[in-house]
Amino acid sequence: MAKGYWIGRIDVTDPDRYAEYAAANGAAYAAYGGRLLVRGGDFEAVEGAARSRNVVIEFPSYDEALACYRSDLYQAARALRQDAATMELIVIEGYDGPQPGQ
Repeated sequence: MAKGYWIGRIDVTDPDRYAEYAAANGAAYAAYGGRLLVRGGDFEAVEGAARSRNVVIEFPSYDEALACYRSDLYQAARALRQDAATMELIVIEGYDGPQPGQ
């Protein structure tokens, strides 16, 4: 079964409020088997526009990734972020098929 991922691109506008969101969202990730793969860090936008922060979270499956986003636990954390950042977030299914060149 393919894993599921959240890919978020964020511009933080209120760092203190965003810190509250960051402290609250971990419980939801843990409840659904989420694991942070990217959380901020250095990056270079080699094509297209970028936001100031990037996040990638891996889940055991696409269904778990969606369930986490839709959960009351995450929605409570999300409410803390609403006035603290502009965010684009997609939930996407991973790929388990053959790789190019193999």
